[in-house]
Amino acid sequence: MTTTPAPKPAAAAGGRAGMKKELPEKFRSYKHVWVFIELERGHVHPVSWELMGEGRKLADKLGVQLAGVVLGGAGEDTRNAVQECYAYGADVAYLVESPVLADYRNEPYTRCMTELVNKFQPEILLLGATTLGRDLAGSVATTLATGLTADCTELAVDADGSLAATRPTFGGSLLCTIYTLNFRPQMATVRPRVFSMPERLDDKSGPVIEYEFTMIEDEIVTKLLQFIPDRDSNKSNLAYADVVVAGGLGLGSAENYQLVRDLAKALGADWGGSRPLVQRGWIPADRQIGQTGKTIRPKLYIAAGISGAIQHRVGVEGADLILAINTDKNAPIMDFAHLAIITDAVRFLPALAKEVRQRIAPNTRSRLVG
Repeated sequence: MTTTPAPKPAAAAGGRAGMKKELPEKFRSYKHVWVFIELERGHVHPVSWELMGEGRKLADKLGVQLAGVVLGGAGEDTRNAVQECYAYGADVAYLVESPVLADYRNEPYTRCMTELVNKFQPEILLLGATTLGRDLAGSVATTLATGLTADCTELAVDADGSLAATRPTFGGSLLCTIYTLNFRPQMATVRPRVFSMPERLDDKSGPVIEYEFTMIEDEIVTKLLQFIPDRDSNKSNLAYADVVVAGGLGLGSAENYQLVRDLAKALGADWGGSRPLVQRGWIPADRQIGQTGKTIRPKLYIAAGISGAIQHRVGVEGADLILAINTDKNAPIMDFAHLAIITDAVRFLPALAKEVRQRIAPNTRSRLVG
């Protein structure tokens, strides 16, 4: 009699159980959470402190330290940034001062960050999804041969201690959670205003680990010839506005979008819109709100004629109060708006702007939602 071995069951597809492998020995010593502190021309980008707040939560859950990493030229601004790390929750700070780091260039910053990671071995590295942060994160992840999840909307620690990084995918129609299971560090970028600003603690301090970076100017291909600041007065500050008024396709025409700007002016607010308006040329790209535009966290957000698809939702759901003005009571925005007015925005906005102008004096507009 002959016997035939039973066929082995197929590996489960699509689940983490089928993907998870044991972390290679060389990565098991990687510990702690790092945040890259984006310092340019003496100023730290606020997203760095927002990430410190989120990094604190991750570090506490993992039972490890939170570190701020400051790169820059020697001087008071760089040292001040280090002290600010402790004010926003750091346990330790890494400091690298070098003439070649005085201004951002990809080559020296990538080499320096790579050297730091290889020497001190963090398990998680977070960067802001700014122009600088995106440029640096991609090159550092490449040199370290590790994974990078970009433009995350949520960060968490899984049951096994892995970083669970959530971001929109398929054009913003779905949210997916991505894991870097077998490489370290686990890297992620997060756009400004996705996370709230943590409370500042003035009396906190801690150790500073200084690293000597030996790269010299002759080794760097790119040269900084001149710094020319962007003086485009039309650039928006949507991400940090307290009140934002935005419009969508429900307004019907580019001419009707002026109603949004009129209300914003009456309120002393900033203005923006959904992605379709940018695609049609109704508003400039820097006024787009949503996953592929700006993420905002205002005290008051007024959305006129915006349906509220997921790619828009992830950019506004951090607002304290969302007021939706829409003729469709079943629009997706109704699922997350705090208040809704079911009416035609084209008719309602002029009446609201008129009422605001009559009731609110110019010097009290800033206190509207205070």
